Amino acid sequence: MSIARSALAATLLGLAFNASAGLSDVPSGQYGLDSDHGYITFSYSHLGFSNPHVAFKSFTVDLNLDNENPENSTVNVTIDATSLDSRVDVFNGHLNGPNFFDTANHPTITFTSTAIEMTGEDTMNVQGDLTIKGVSKPVTLMAKINQAGNHPMRKTPWIGVEAETKVSRSDWGLTRAVPNVGDEVTIWISVELPKSQSE
Repeated sequence: MSIARSALAATLLGLAFNASAGLSDVPSGQYGLDSDHGYITFSYSHLGFSNPHVAFKSFTVDLNLDNENPENSTVNVTIDATSLDSRVDVFNGHLNGPNFFDTANHPTITFTSTAIEMTGEDTMNVQGDLTIKGVSKPVTLMAKINQAGNHPMRKTPWIGVEAETKVSRSDWGLTRAVPNVGDEVTIWISVELPKSQSE
């Protein structure tokens, strides 16, 4: 392919995607999770020797976006706590048990936003209540819009977001093996959110 044709193809792809890192290129309304492109993981220090990563395989994200005033937007996350996956079957059993998440009695984890503060064109602090084992504590997610625009193949508004926060698991009664196994836990979220087609 010639340089000129390559440049033309790149230009057409950019026009088709119509995406940017801000939210001005997508309309207000309800956005939900593309379950094929959603990841929530957490990590911690294991005796100082490693930093294991544990994933939740099943969760939902509901974003009510106000694109002109993003601070008025809301987001709710519901995680199936029983879907946790450490990639070690025995450890999964421990994490589901009463010494950790006690999923038999507390099968869901939720995050409900209470305030959003824009810190840049594509960055924000999302404050909210994180509920684990029936205990709610305030946390702040540092979030970044990766891309917002029309999906090049689905032809619908689409938002890609990443967020991170650090918490102390003991705040939710998850005290097993502290301090040998780290109390500080880092939570990562990476999701793609298409606009609801029912609107």
